[in-house]
Amino acid sequence: MTNSFRKGDRVSWKSHGGEAVGTVQKKLTSDTEEAGRTVRASADDPQYLVKSDKSGGTAVHKPSALTRVHD
Repeated sequence: MTNSFRKGDRVSWKSHGGEAVGTVQKKLTSDTEEAGRTVRASADDPQYLVKSDKSGGTAVHKPSALTRVHD
C-alpha cells in the first residue's frame, strides 16, 4: 500500500548522513524540475518535495522512501 502525504506533514527519510526529518512541501503529479533535477511523476506514481529541518535543503522522494513522523 502506498502512503499518501499532504503539504505540512512531518516525515523522515534516509539521507547520506543517516536519517533526515522535515516537512512535505508539495505533492508532484507530473514531470517537472525540482530540487535541481528532472522529476518523473504522475497521478498514479507521485513523488513528494520535502524540506529538511536540519539543512533547510529540499529533496524529492517517492512515497515508499518516506515515513510519517508523529511529534
